[in-house]
Amino acid sequence: MSVAPWTSAAQIQAQLQRLWTDGRLLAARLNGEALFPLEFGVRTPGAAILSERYDEVRRWIRELEEGSKTVRGYGYEIAWRDINHRQLGRNRLPAAIALATEGDALRLLGRQADARRFDELATATLAVFPQLRSWLGRRAMTVLEQAPAWERILAILQWFVAHPRPRMYLRQLDIAGVDGKFIENRKGLLAELLDQVLPAAAIDAGAVGARQFEARYDLLAKPALIRFRILDTRLYIGGLSDMAVPVAQFASLKLAVKRVFITENEINGLAFPDVAGAIVIFGGGYGIDRLADVAWLQQVDIDYWGDIDTHGFAILDRLRAILPHARSLLMDSRTLEAHRPLWGSEEKDKRYTGQLTHLTYAERHLFDELRNDVRGERVRMEQERLSFSWVTQAISLECRQSWQGTSDK
Repeated sequence: MSVAPWTSAAQIQAQLQRLWTDGRLLAARLNGEALFPLEFGVRTPGAAILSERYDEVRRWIRELEEGSKTVRGYGYEIAWRDINHRQLGRNRLPAAIALATEGDALRLLGRQADARRFDELATATLAVFPQLRSWLGRRAMTVLEQAPAWERILAILQWFVAHPRPRMYLRQLDIAGVDGKFIENRKGLLAELLDQVLPAAAIDAGAVGARQFEARYDLLAKPALIRFRILDTRLYIGGLSDMAVPVAQFASLKLAVKRVFITENEINGLAFPDVAGAIVIFGGGYGIDRLADVAWLQQVDIDYWGDIDTHGFAILDRLRAILPHARSLLMDSRTLEAHRPLWGSEEKDKRYTGQLTHLTYAERHLFDELRNDVRGERVRMEQERLSFSWVTQAISLECRQSWQGTSDK
C-alpha cells in the first residue's frame, strides 16, 4: 500500500462514507437534491517528486486506477492530464476524480439495500405524515437504525393524533404490537416526532426532556412517593410506622406531628431514634422540591440532616427556599472535626460551585471552606459515617432546645 500523501482510493472512500454517515446522501435522495456528479479534490506529485520517487508515483497511480470504475465497473472516474517531463518524458497523472451517479456511490459503499429500505420507510411515513419530510431528511440515519421498529413507531404517532392528551398510563395505551417498554426505550425519538405531528394544544411546551415525556403529552406518570417513618408509637397508622405514599396523600396526612426530620441516607432513616410527636422523611436529594406541595410542613419544626459537603449544603439551601424555617442538624464544624479520621472526598470536578442564598452565616462559612479546600482537598463527611452516639446526642439536644424555646415564649 502506498504511503504517499497523494489522493488515494481509501481517502475517496472515507470522504464518501462521511456523506453517508451524516445522512446527506439519503437526504438528497429524499429531497431530489443533485449531489452528482460528485467531484473530489486531487493531490498529485509535482515535477520534482516525479523524478525523485518515480516508482512510488507509478505504484500510486496503479492503485488509484485499480479502484476506479474503469477497472471495477463501478465507482469513481479519473480524468487525466498529460505532462512532459524533461527527464522522464511524457507521463499521465490524475487531474480530477468524480462519481458520476448516485448508483456508483451506493455500490462503492455497499449501501444499495439500505438506500432502498430508506425509500420504503420514507414513502410509508410521508403517506400518513407528509409534514415529516424535513425531519426525515435531517434524521435519515435514525430512520434506518429504527427500521425494524418503524411500523410500530408510525402506529404510535397515529394513535396520539387520534387521541391527543389521553390522560392514561403508558401501560394502558392500546396500540397493536406496542407495549409500554417499547415507548419507554424511545421517548426521545418519539418526542421529536410527536412535536411535529401533534397540534400545539396537545403539547405542554414547558415539559422538556425524556423524564417529562408523560407531562409533555398529558399521559399519567408514576407518582412521586415520599417515604417516611413515624418516630412516636402513639402516632402509628393502623400499626404501620414505615410507609411510602404519593405526594398528594402525604400533603393530606392528618397526624399530630410537631417535628419532621429529613435525612438522605436510608439506613439513617431506619435507625433514627424514637422522638415524641415526630416523623423522619427519607430525603430525595435535589428532588426535595416535591415537599413544596405539603402545606402542613410550614407549621411544624423541620430539621435537615445531610452530608457535610458542597452538595449537602446545596440541598439544604434548596429546602430553605421552600421551608425557610428549616434548621440544619449535624452539619457543623464541630461535628466535622470530631470525625476527622472518617473524612472522605468529593468526586473531582463534581463539587457544587453555584451560589447559595439561604444558608446561615455559620453554614455558609463551612460551605466556603469545603469549596475552597481550606480544611483539606475535597473534604467530605458522609452522614452515615457519624458515630451513632454522637447522632443520638445531637437529636436529643435539638429536641430539648426546641422544647425550651417553645416554653420561653
